[in-house]
Amino acid sequence: MREPHSTYRRVLTGLVPLALSAAALTCGAGPAAAETSRAAAPAAPAAPAAWAADTADGFASVNSLGQNGTYGGRGGTTVTVRTQAELEKYATAAEPYVIVVAGAIPVSPVGKEIKVASDKTIVGSGTAGQIVGGGFFLGTGVHNVIIRNLTIRDTYQGVWNDKDHDYDAIQMDGAHHVWIDHNDLRNMADGLIDVRKDSTDVTVSWNELSSNNKAFGIGWTENVTTDITLHHNWIRETEQRNPSADNCAHAHLYNNYLEDAPGTSIASSYGTYARGGTAMVLENSYFQGFANPVIKDATASLVQRGNVFSGTSGRNESGGTAFDPKAYYAYSPDAAAKVPSLVKAGAGPRSSLGTASTASTAATTLTVAKDGSGQYTTVQAAVNAVPANNASRVVIAVKPGTYRELVKVPSNKPHVTIQGTGASRKDTVIVYNNAAGTQKPDGSGTYGTGGSATVAVEADDFQARNLSITNDFDEGAHQSLSGHQAVALRTAADRVFLDGVIVTGDQDTLLLDTAAKDRLGRVYVSDSYVLGNVDFIFGRATAVIDRSVITLRKRWDGSSAGYVTAPSTAADRKGILIANSTVSGDVSNGSFYLGRPWHAGGDASLDPQTTVRNTSLSAAVRSTPWTDMSGFSWKADRFAEYKNTGAGAGSASADRPFLTDAQAAGQEVADWLAGWTPTAS
Repeated sequence: MREPHSTYRRVLTGLVPLALSAAALTCGAGPAAAETSRAAAPAAPAAPAAWAADTADGFASVNSLGQNGTYGGRGGTTVTVRTQAELEKYATAAEPYVIVVAGAIPVSPVGKEIKVASDKTIVGSGTAGQIVGGGFFLGTGVHNVIIRNLTIRDTYQGVWNDKDHDYDAIQMDGAHHVWIDHNDLRNMADGLIDVRKDSTDVTVSWNELSSNNKAFGIGWTENVTTDITLHHNWIRETEQRNPSADNCAHAHLYNNYLEDAPGTSIASSYGTYARGGTAMVLENSYFQGFANPVIKDATASLVQRGNVFSGTSGRNESGGTAFDPKAYYAYSPDAAAKVPSLVKAGAGPRSSLGTASTASTAATTLTVAKDGSGQYTTVQAAVNAVPANNASRVVIAVKPGTYRELVKVPSNKPHVTIQGTGASRKDTVIVYNNAAGTQKPDGSGTYGTGGSATVAVEADDFQARNLSITNDFDEGAHQSLSGHQAVALRTAADRVFLDGVIVTGDQDTLLLDTAAKDRLGRVYVSDSYVLGNVDFIFGRATAVIDRSVITLRKRWDGSSAGYVTAPSTAADRKGILIANSTVSGDVSNGSFYLGRPWHAGGDASLDPQTTVRNTSLSAAVRSTPWTDMSGFSWKADRFAEYKNTGAGAGSASADRPFLTDAQAAGQEVADWLAGWTPTAS
């Protein structure tokens, strides 16, 4: 099975965005509009959140150098910042602060590393906090600093293994007692983290480091000084320094997941490296696909225990004696076999943070089988059994079979996964045949488009995988019916992950909506199939169709004509992104549009958006792939392509706009998801 986040890799020849698009998210759960267009406002005080009292584990927790553990700005004023000027004001202040980053902050000039003074906690608000085009610098003597729950990205200058731009996500020279936790660090010009010049008492935990040449460098000093702990980090799509530890007095690495995903443009040259006088303990970590997963100098000591190596090759070395980490602090490593699932589910920014020793909560599993061999015979019965306002994941495991029923996951039942247990996604099918014009059984009217859905999802953090969802309404047999829209799947929630599914219908197959016009609704569809003919991917959600197949179907009468997307995006939001996918089908050449603007209810304030990029287009796609709808011109909204291929790709023109490289750099999967990292659970 493919690695679910490899598309977050930025195209390495692309340009770096200086700021977010004007369509950046405005809801509190996503990035704010680009701050370059906003007048600076004073930071408002905010009530301290539970995470403001958290303290570090690992070497950052030890008492040394006059500092008793790492607790950041605890006890200081809590401030919320939305601009670079506000962030720099409080980060460099002499007094302690808890600094809450409320949205995406573009850094100017690109590559600037914002200086951080002692006694600071810098934390993202939910998953919204982003530092774009810059990073942080902790200089000599700076201590007691926490950097948590942030996305720090995009100083890459177009040169792989860049020797001219030292633009790190986090760099420290001579700092001590630093905790770096639950961050997403990627696409920087040099390293993601550099711990240099005798910096010590550092813990790096539950971070995602990706899409970079150099991941993590430690040392760069003649002194054997640095004490550092790395645990539960996900390091992937990075070529070197994973990490490289030079002259570390004590380097303790445990429960990290190092993954070199096949089929990506970034390949590992080596994994973890113990250099110079380093003493390293490397335990209960998981190495997937790495070349030369563990290497050491003759002068270094490296003790391995309990690690798993899957699909690795080349050097895997150990030797010498190191140290006992438990002589410095308490810890309880997880079993290495559990590390990939634990780390992929828990690393990176979170909507809420627990303590440093956050443990995963095992999901509850409910089984469904038509033959009575499960706990329930219908999917809806299992959904009904999920407790209201459940705080942890419930997996509804559905055995192979065809389940002709309507399924609704209400808004008070978040964290639900519906998963087919068969060998193929075709083995488990949820199907029904309502249309917009179908009369309700109680005689109260018709279902309407949204109400026709076979499966309706109104709860956040929903997942579906390895199954098919179908609306098999027969248009030909119901020509007298008014309203042939027939939805297979409707989502009206945030953080919806559809992984390895088939969604089949004709008109209005996949409705990707939000709970309300002013609510954010992010949907990520990967490794899936979506089939239909008229407006069959539509709605106002911020939605990504990634590495999937979009299949064009003929109409009920055998004719070929249709529209792939009909976005109804709110202004200042992102709409539908189709990336790294295929659009094809057994239909006539030049018969399908890629999209048209749906101004639902005639709402002129909407700003529909579809971007199709890095996707193979068959000859079925029209040479002018966008068209008007209900009196609204597509040219007044946001429709564009970028680096598509195939017989239907065509050339840029006034009737076929292409993104520039600079524009495309701000329209990638990670930009759409705005700090949310979909992980299978």
